[in-house]
Amino acid sequence: MKKFYTVVVLLLVAAMLLPACGAASGGAPDCKSADVFCVGLVSDVGKVDDKSFNQSAWEGVKQTEKDLGAKVQYIETADAKDYAKNISTFADAGYDVIVTVGFGLGEATGKAAATYPNVKFIGVDQTQDTTKAVPANLVGLVFPEDQAGFLVGALAAQMTTTKKIGGVFGTDAVPPVWRYGEGYRAGAAYIDPTVEVTNVYHNDVGFDKTFSDPEWGATTANSMIDKGVDVVFGGGGNTGNGAVTATAQKGVYAIGVDADQYFTLPEAQKMLLSSAMKLITPGVFDLVKAAKEGSFPGGTNFTGKGGFAPYHDLDSKVPAAVKAKMDEIAKALLDGSLKTGVSPAKP
Repeated sequence: MKKFYTVVVLLLVAAMLLPACGAASGGAPDCKSADVFCVGLVSDVGKVDDKSFNQSAWEGVKQTEKDLGAKVQYIETADAKDYAKNISTFADAGYDVIVTVGFGLGEATGKAAATYPNVKFIGVDQTQDTTKAVPANLVGLVFPEDQAGFLVGALAAQMTTTKKIGGVFGTDAVPPVWRYGEGYRAGAAYIDPTVEVTNVYHNDVGFDKTFSDPEWGATTANSMIDKGVDVVFGGGGNTGNGAVTATAQKGVYAIGVDADQYFTLPEAQKMLLSSAMKLITPGVFDLVKAAKEGSFPGGTNFTGKGGFAPYHDLDSKVPAAVKAKMDEIAKALLDGSLKTGVSPAKP
């Protein structure tokens, strides 16, 4: 009878995982075995093929399968109220590392880390408050979004002919989004204080909608363009993607976010000037690798790298002087001689 119940429990766990998950190999792995290294990813509200934030994190997890022999799966969160349940699904199944993606999962991830001390947790874009005790099995993977935003703001200010540039973002209640947008504004002002910057944040909806509303993103970008904006930065999952794609379709310079979106938004390639980048994929991979090797930097934050993407199809359109200026700014931000002046979160 005990064996029967054990089988039933295992089947239930597999059933919970498979409908909402993608696995690199068939079936639910035996993650409780010491010989099996398992990595699970819980997305924020949205899909792992969002061509942006969730997808970049999932690519990092998939790399652990290829390079570290990990068994990997994901759960796509459909509703924010399911954060804790989705995390515990992996933890109860014996996963070694759980990657949770996005600011919204921060609280649930912290609670799970306390509940499951033998599981390593990586909170992507979840800044840990190190003035308080942070569980030793939890690390926040954070990025200098203000610097990446500053770089593309400086680029936009040098490429605009109307002296009007815009940004279309998810909610600024999420600190990384705020830092992107205000870094963009600061970068433009650094180049030319007379450049008019219009940033619009999608604050009029809940967290379940703010990053998954490409229609709003497109409409907002088109409205800006109609008013003379000739460079648009889209930042915020599919909402930002909508803005980037609509901008490119109008024949206006577009700037992507998080990853080099030249490779994820082919419909925008012809007018994609650059992307403000968080190197999420290598950041996730490096932390999972550290967990496997016993050098996990828990109890604090791990700062990944940021920057801006190549100009790709528009390379010939970017003057040599602009390229030189961008290299100069990037170097100064990296060595600390130039500061963005952007606060960590919206005041």
